[in-house]
Formats: sequence, C-alpha cells, structure tokens
Amino acid sequence: MSSTDTSPAPNPAPNPAPAAPATTDDLGAGLDALDAVVLQRVPLSETLRKKVLPPVLAVVLVLGAWQLAFDLKLTDSYKLPSPAMVWQSLVDLWQAGTLFSIIWTSLWRGVSGFAAAVVIGTPIGLLVARVKPVRTAIGPILSGLQSLPSVAWVPAAVIWLGINDQMMFAVILLGAVPSIANGLVAGIDQVPPLFLRAGRTMGATGFAGARHVLLPAALPGYLAGLKQGWAFAWRSLMAAELVASSPDLGLGLGRYLENQREQNDMPGVLLGIVIILFVGIAIDLLVFSPIERRVLRSRGLLAGSR
Repeated sequence: MSSTDTSPAPNPAPNPAPAAPATTDDLGAGLDALDAVVLQRVPLSETLRKKVLPPVLAVVLVLGAWQLAFDLKLTDSYKLPSPAMVWQSLVDLWQAGTLFSIIWTSLWRGVSGFAAAVVIGTPIGLLVARVKPVRTAIGPILSGLQSLPSVAWVPAAVIWLGINDQMMFAVILLGAVPSIANGLVAGIDQVPPLFLRAGRTMGATGFAGARHVLLPAALPGYLAGLKQGWAFAWRSLMAAELVASSPDLGLGLGRYLENQREQNDMPGVLLGIVIILFVGIAIDLLVFSPIERRVLRSRGLLAGSR
C-alpha cells in the first residue's frame, strides 16, 4: 500500500527585486571612470635604473671588450686602435676647433633634406593611399626605390647636378621620400573605414578629410615612416659625402671619414663612425621618441607611463 506525503510543498524563492534602470548620469559616470587614467610620476631613481643604466652598461661592456681585444693584440694596432687613441683624435678635433663645424655641416644638410622630403613625400603618400590608379602605377616603384641603396644614386646625381649641395639634397630626397610615402600609406591602410564615413558625414571631404581625419588617424604609421625616412636621409647623406669631394662642399662627417681612410688614420676613422652613430641616436632620442610617446599617450596606449 502506497503512502501519501502530506507535508506542505516548499514555497518558491521570491523573485529578486528588479534592478533600477541605469540613468544617463550613471552611464556618464561609468564612461568617465573608464576614461580617467591615473598617471603616477615615476621616481627619478627608477627612471635612471630602467632607462639610463641599461644603455650605460652596454657602452661600458663594449668599451671593455674593445680594450681587452687591444690588450690581447688580436690584430695590429693600426687596424684596431684602443679607445684612448680614438679619444685622443676627438681631443685633437676639439682643440683644432673643427669638431662642431664638421658635425653642423652634415647635420644642416641632413635636416634640410629631410624637411624637403617630408614636404614631397607626404602628398605622394596621400595620393598613393587614396587613388587606386596612382597606387597601381607608383606603389611598386616606391617600394623598389626604398630598397635601392642610396649610394647608387650618387654617380647619377653628380652627372646631373655636379658636385654641389644640390647633388647632396637630391640623393637625400631619393633616399627618404619613398620611406616617408610608404610609411604614410601603411598608416592610412590601417585607418578603420568607420572613421572615414564619420568624417564624410560631418563634411570632412577632400583636403579637409585628409587633414582632420586621415592624417590624425594614420599618425602612428606616419611617424614610423618619418623615423625610417630620417634614417634613410642620414645614410644617403653619408654615402654622398663619402663619394663626392669638392672644396666648395665643406668638410662634413662623411668626407672627414673618407679623409681619415685615405690617411690610414684608423682612430680618426673609428671616431667618424662613432660621431655619425651618435648624431643618429641623438636625433631619434631628442626628436622622434618624445613625439611618438606623446602620440601614443594621447591615444591611451602608454597609460601609466611617463
């Protein structure tokens, strides 16, 4: 005989009270909380430890290995001088009063040629990125020019323009313009189409669209192209100064390097190489790196860092 359970059924759990609908103020506060980024000032000791100490240690290690190779006489001293001998060459240039004039001659040419390359390469990059027939016709040529060694243009530029500053600037332009244009093209290719449609909706078309939508959105890629363009401009200038020689050109770093080579002055040759490297690094650290950090920080890509 089956038994019947007469105990009362448990009461179902009460339904939770409906959540209060989010108000516009709540949504605004949430968005503000997402946008608010607390930037903490990094202590000076930590900055020195993370950003200054590593490159200093690297330089010390290189100098130590260099001095050790000299002491062990791994090769003849006229092929591998000691760091002290190179330093003495620097002191000689300083005492002769020609150090800064040599650096300034090359730096002025490099910066002037790079500025002209930016003025020329930017509209070319815009045309190639936005006009398909132009991209089909010129895009492969720009890529080919970017891979062409800059020194290959020197003989042609000498025949066309002679041995003068115009020849130097022509070699710089031929080396830097393709890199700047290709960098801008790569940056524009990564711009979301939604930005362009929003710009057109707000009336930003033609030149206004390029100025207010395309270039700001493509700025990270454009900056990368500018950095590469400077590297190509500096290398192109050194190649031109190495090959072309004339009293009218003055004494730049490339010509100084070649003069020391002709005199078999290896400390002077290494000094020229070190100065060329130093100028390139200084331009990157003092000009391009701060701009790049500022752009990335403004887009929230470097939150919490200085």
